[in-house]
Amino acid sequence: MLKKKGQKGFTLIELLIVIAIIGILAAIAIPMYRTQTIKAKLTEVTNAMSNVASAVAAYYQENNAFPTAPTLTEIRNSLGVALGALNRISAMVVASGPPATITATVANIDGTVNGQTLILTGNTSTVDASITWNWSGGAGMPPAYVPKR
Repeated sequence: MLKKKGQKGFTLIELLIVIAIIGILAAIAIPMYRTQTIKAKLTEVTNAMSNVASAVAAYYQENNAFPTAPTLTEIRNSLGVALGALNRISAMVVASGPPATITATVANIDGTVNGQTLILTGNTSTVDASITWNWSGGAGMPPAYVPKR
């Protein structure tokens, strides 16, 4: 009795289909990975801005007015915010309002966002003097990188 040998290996068509599937997945995954990497690095910027927003809110509650701090050094000194070594922010400005604004210029992340600004705007409530913070981006900041809240 003769046994038929089983097929060994893959046909050329099967290999081409697998390569095409891997190519399609890579074309989708690589841009998504890049976007998520940029968003993760921007988290350092948004966290620093949130810390400054808390200090601005405390200042407002104590003095019934928003502070002005045009440089990172003045933010550290006048608001008492320990921002540490920020290599993702090239400049930050707190402008008194109302509405108060905190503007940070992004650096050392990616060419699509470097030099662009993130803006945190604080509006006060006339009912209870609470502050509501809203995120926005400067003119060149892609909307995908602006925090939702």
